[in-house]
Amino acid sequence: MQRLWHTACLRAPVPFASVGLDAMDRVLSDAQATLRRRIGTAPPARLAALACLLVALAGCGRQRAMGPAGATGELPDQEVRDFALTETDQGNPEWKLYARYAAIYDARNVIIARAVRVDFYDAQGKKTSELTAREGEIDQTTRNMIARGDVVLQTTEGTRMSTDQLQYLNQKQKVISDRLVRVEREGDVLTGVGFESDPELKHFEFKRKVQAVVRTRSGGPIAPENTR
Repeated sequence: MQRLWHTACLRAPVPFASVGLDAMDRVLSDAQATLRRRIGTAPPARLAALACLLVALAGCGRQRAMGPAGATGELPDQEVRDFALTETDQGNPEWKLYARYAAIYDARNVIIARAVRVDFYDAQGKKTSELTAREGEIDQTTRNMIARGDVVLQTTEGTRMSTDQLQYLNQKQKVISDRLVRVEREGDVLTGVGFESDPELKHFEFKRKVQAVVRTRSGGPIAPENTR
């Protein structure tokens, strides 16, 4: 089974060069010295412009790159706005990821994304569920993903799962979590620690500390009870 890995970026990353602080200081000092030599012969209007330029140069002398660092503290090799990834199987989409921002770390082969949305599809190409999270981490080798922060998986049939961290196993097409998970379906609520399911939330399993709140036919809730 062949899998294709696509990267679609609405705006390509802009190449840049890093300059050491010592080199920056030397350039700044030379520029300031040159400007001071010219001040003595410059007319008043030009003096004002040169003064503004000196202030701007001084403000740039100690600026560092402000890109977000990964878990190891390194700066990203690429930063992309409006980022998108598509995973396909024999030309059919399995999932599509969208992020407002993404940082790519080549050494670790990892992408860190912010403001993430992942759409999952069935074999016919129909969207079945949508995952949202504050942050996502994508392994470019395995295509596994970790979603963190306000994680919600909502199916097109109305089932909703929420937790603070969720992992997607790409080869197995499973979502798993070792955190507290809440599932809501047609008024019923299930909570538990440890969770495994397909992305459509059709077949899911809690591991432990499971509790259920079930609605009666009249719409009233039955008191919570432990199911395990």
